[in-house]
Amino acid sequence: MPYVENESARLYWTETGFGPPVLLIMGLSFTHEMWFRTLPALNGYRAILFDNRGMGQSSVPPGPYSIAQMARDAHAVLRAANVQSAHVIGASMGGMIAQELALLHPETVRSLLLACTSYSGLFGRWPDIRHGPLWMQWKKMTREEREYSLRRLLHSDTTPLDRIEEDVRIRCACNRSQKGFFNQFAGILRWNAYWRLPRITAPTFVMHGDQDRLIPPQNGRTVAARIPGARFQLVRDAGHILTTDQPEVCREALSRFLGEQADLPATGSG
Repeated sequence: MPYVENESARLYWTETGFGPPVLLIMGLSFTHEMWFRTLPALNGYRAILFDNRGMGQSSVPPGPYSIAQMARDAHAVLRAANVQSAHVIGASMGGMIAQELALLHPETVRSLLLACTSYSGLFGRWPDIRHGPLWMQWKKMTREEREYSLRRLLHSDTTPLDRIEEDVRIRCACNRSQKGFFNQFAGILRWNAYWRLPRITAPTFVMHGDQDRLIPPQNGRTVAARIPGARFQLVRDAGHILTTDQPEVCREALSRFLGEQADLPATGSG
């Protein structure tokens, strides 16, 4: 299995498919396995996936981590994959990392697709925690019970239960570190890109669920408004994990956006 060392972290990465490279960056506490609903839209591309430091098959170095540090991790994964530039997809915290990567290493980012994300952890629109579990209840739950307790915080009210159950099974089978979670979360709280976003030059597409209670849609609207030329799409009947709530809509939008980038110079190796 491929690993790359960067700034005291051992990062697990993997890839699938052939074609123009696409780097996928996952969000807080989630692992690369949760891209399973997105991968069908990447037929004809080289999908590069990895686990952020502190989670999954990557190591858990001392923290707190920073979004910039995790962006440098993403850059290290691209170097390990022998990729000079790639289309970059980031979800939630992964969208923050993707923005930071585009700011720190603009030459590596051919395009940006940002989903269910924000421009700041502390100063953006905050979650509606009424839909989440109470801390005292959370501490007494099993891993599976905790995952199910997040249902209304992460998903639309109309999402079929069988899809949510499939997500929960996958998340429960993945290695999750509580220390890694808090180290990543600290990075979110300390990060702000609001004033720097106009420096992003990569073609950018921002998607957000209209029922996202964890990162309310206004966060995504602001990201799109701050990045020159960025487009925004509000996905109806979708919560935070919009690829589960509206998988067909998300895959079609992703395929269309990547298809529009076909005429860009192919500077990354496939």
